[in-house]
Amino acid sequence: MDWVLFFTAITYSILGKFELPSLDILALLVILIVIGLVVVVLVKFFLILLPAILIAIVVYLLTSNALWAGIAFLVVALLSLIRKL
Repeated sequence: MDWVLFFTAITYSILGKFELPSLDILALLVILIVIGLVVVVLVKFFLILLPAILIAIVVYLLTSNALWAGIAFLVVALLSLIRKL
């Protein structure tokens, strides 16, 4: 069985029980896909910024200065984003 048909059947069986009157199943599926893509992009963005977050935490713990921690975060975040591009 094709995995797309399998998940479509599961989605239809789950959502069919709720009987949404005004929302078509295809529109709801598109909305769920868009939400999933947004979550994936946010997780990927978090993983790219994870080193910057860790460096900022270390700088804050060493200096107890939020300004230096913010500067460290911005520098490492910019370097990470430039490296990914």
